[in-house]
Amino acid sequence: MDFIADIQWGNALYQLVIFSLLIWVVSRWALKPLLGVMKKREQQVNDNLDNAEKSRAEAEQYLEQQREELKKAREDTQAMIDNANKMSEQQAKEILDNAKAEGERLKEAAAADINREKEQALESVRDQVASLSVAIATKVIEKELDEDEQEKLIDSYLKEVGNE
Repeated sequence: MDFIADIQWGNALYQLVIFSLLIWVVSRWALKPLLGVMKKREQQVNDNLDNAEKSRAEAEQYLEQQREELKKAREDTQAMIDNANKMSEQQAKEILDNAKAEGERLKEAAAADINREKEQALESVRDQVASLSVAIATKVIEKELDEDEQEKLIDSYLKEVGNE
């Protein structure tokens, strides 16, 4: 208890009043502005976080839109490729069908030409045989020939026909 007896109460009371006054002055002019600055900084940080979250959400939404557009573009491209393949196959089939039809037409035309020329050749041979027959008959009638002479006459007419 010696310690309590040595305290100077007037000095202690004076220090207590000065300390309280100092606390009041600091809280009034220094602490309030400092707390206000801290409050503004906290609000600014919160706003920045909110803006960052909003920007991140917008970026994710934009990324998703871009993915959807890319997917749609790929699907459209694949559809175009498939359509082009179908069209090329169809055109190739049409070209082949047209070529086959043209080949058949040319084949039929050639066969018709061959038949026509064959008929003309046969007709020509018939005419020649008929004229030869008439010529031989007239010669035979004009002159009675023996067998050797008839063979010679036929051979000579055949040679004439061969030369014509």
